[in-house]
Amino acid sequence: MDLDLDPDDLAQCVACGLCLPHCPTYRVTGEEALSPRGRIAAMRAVQTEPGITDASFFSSIESCVQCRGCETACPSAVPFGRLIESARSTLAAKGSITPRWQRLGYEMLRHHRMVLVGSRLLALAQRARLVPARLGVPPLPLRNPKLSATGHDVWFFPGCVMDAWQRPVHAAALRVLSAMGVGAALPTGSGAACCGALHVHAGLTDPARRMAQRVIESFPGVVPILVDSAGCGAALKEYGHLLGTAEARAFSDRVQDINTFVADHIDRLPAAVGPRVTLIVQDPCHLRHVQRRHLDVRRALAPVADVVELDDDGLCCGAGGAYSSLNPEMAGDIRARKLASIARATVASGATVVASANPGCAMHLSAAGVKVVHPMEVLDDAIRASRGR
Repeated sequence: MDLDLDPDDLAQCVACGLCLPHCPTYRVTGEEALSPRGRIAAMRAVQTEPGITDASFFSSIESCVQCRGCETACPSAVPFGRLIESARSTLAAKGSITPRWQRLGYEMLRHHRMVLVGSRLLALAQRARLVPARLGVPPLPLRNPKLSATGHDVWFFPGCVMDAWQRPVHAAALRVLSAMGVGAALPTGSGAACCGALHVHAGLTDPARRMAQRVIESFPGVVPILVDSAGCGAALKEYGHLLGTAEARAFSDRVQDINTFVADHIDRLPAAVGPRVTLIVQDPCHLRHVQRRHLDVRRALAPVADVVELDDDGLCCGAGGAYSSLNPEMAGDIRARKLASIARATVASGATVVASANPGCAMHLSAAGVKVVHPMEVLDDAIRASRGR
């Protein structure tokens, strides 16, 4: 089967194994087939020897969390994310993965009103105890605060699921920007309803490209585009690769994680008054391994918080966008390692609250009983406390 993979990308892997400790599925299972080099070997074999695909190959590809921790560990700079996304795109186009029911779910993300209505119904079902706990869905809000534009210095990207399930984080982020004297504009219309990150992960490349073009058209001008979701930010920053156009590359260059923006303008934050908080920081994979801006979270929190580091070298928590819903057992096993690391940090420091800059990570850990806050919520609380509110 031709997976449409670049032979040079495949050839970059020399099977040294330095990626193995950084792969969550390999750490859980110890299976070579569920490691980055094992997956690359399988892709190389399928690419060069047509007709050898079987259930184990599809399982190997679909079990990947796509955390891309292997990329930061690889001395040969193997573009594993590009390889796994291209392979999944080919397999999805042939109908080998991502069944129709999943595609319908992803399609719904393009229609934000449907997402909001569906979330409200799910929240009501939770109150009626009709949602099984094993699904790992965190408590959802029945009502959300209204977001209002505050100016035109920057654009703010709300997204889809995060806007429906964690809009208070957006509200906190906008308040922090306002306290810095930064006015934020919000997109109008439905063009920016979803960034397409989950579609890319699922191999639905064509719908993702159409969504990316609509998002680009929703943020005209040259001012920065701020994102408070690490996964969405990573997707927006890769539009240049996804679409391959000068327009898309120029758009991607404008995208910044909000922690980066705040850290780079830290002198504009109001002076904090009162006791500092102590927080455990969990690095979302798409902030640490894709955007590679995880240290900006520490810089942004520095005026108000003391940070406790985890001892797992940024290993994935198992959320992986929709991964925790589609592969709950593996995601749970991966999360168990993260929970153990958090427990060790709590024993060592006394800190019980985790700061995470990605909604998927926050929901996945919250479902296991961890108290998780967004860095912008921490800053917002400190600013409001300083003002006596």
